[in-house]
Amino acid sequence: MLGIRAGTEGHRFTGIWFVLVRGRVFVRPWYDKPCGWHRAFVREPRGAIAVSGREIAVRARRVRGERLWDAVDLAYAEKYNTAASRKWVRGFSLARRRQTTTELLPR
Repeated sequence: MLGIRAGTEGHRFTGIWFVLVRGRVFVRPWYDKPCGWHRAFVREPRGAIAVSGREIAVRARRVRGERLWDAVDLAYAEKYNTAASRKWVRGFSLARRRQTTTELLPR
């Protein structure tokens, strides 16, 4: 899991699943609520991730394109490959979640 915090205010970090595709970090929200991290990134693309006890400033960029969405789907399926994860992996591949695919870039 990856700790993510959208915006520049001191909100808490939220744990989310992430994947790497060709060395790039991608995330998708499960619950795309108006007050959630994804919508906060849509409003303000700056934020931070927590990795190994470090806080790293990031910029969120919305991703489009079937080929990249397919690669992210595959990365979720390969990384989260337990029987208990299947439901979540299938859910991440739904069209409405694919369209929320976000790349996290260092800033």
